[in-house]
Amino acid sequence: MAQRILCFGDSNTYGTPPMEARGPGQRFGREVRWPCVMAEALGDVELVEEGLPGRTTQHDDSLMGAFMNAQPALRMALRSHAPLDRMVLMLGTNDFKARFGPTTGKIAAGIAGLLDIAASAEEAPRSPDMQITLVAPPAPIEAGLFRAEFAGAGAHGAGLAPALRALAEVRGIGFFDAGSVISVSPVDGIHIAAEDHVALGRALAAHLSAG
Repeated sequence: MAQRILCFGDSNTYGTPPMEARGPGQRFGREVRWPCVMAEALGDVELVEEGLPGRTTQHDDSLMGAFMNAQPALRMALRSHAPLDRMVLMLGTNDFKARFGPTTGKIAAGIAGLLDIAASAEEAPRSPDMQITLVAPPAPIEAGLFRAEFAGAGAHGAGLAPALRALAEVRGIGFFDAGSVISVSPVDGIHIAAEDHVALGRALAAHLSAG
């Protein structure tokens, strides 16, 4: 039976290309997006892509809307797609926006809140055998179109992966550092290029297969 995998994240899970200007949302094709590449490499997978551009770990975004908060969205996804065999969770990039007053500790706490939801008495019984892999996103940089919006992100970005690794160890779940195989694009400092989507998808497939 095919394993059902939920990939839950933001624009880098959705497949937004690096942006040089604001405009209608673009999206890489299935042959590029890392969740699809991962599923193809794993084989016999029922993939659920749940990526929303702008999604945060815990914030009701005053500019983009309260629905950017991942907490209610994760509850809906876990219920809509249960039973799940795996969840691959990659969030945190949008929490580096200056208006959220980011610190690595605050972002890691937002991720911890999402893990609490997945492990809660309301959600866990729906997918009792679900394995979780926490993916640290590649560190953002201050560049291009989003330079002002992510001002200061460079000072905190490198610390998120170690913080999330420690969180995963405490929670007894899988961990993968995306920054070990890819980097954000210098075009806009937050999104990943097509070749890095493919590289991440293949690396995650190998990681999940080994685990």
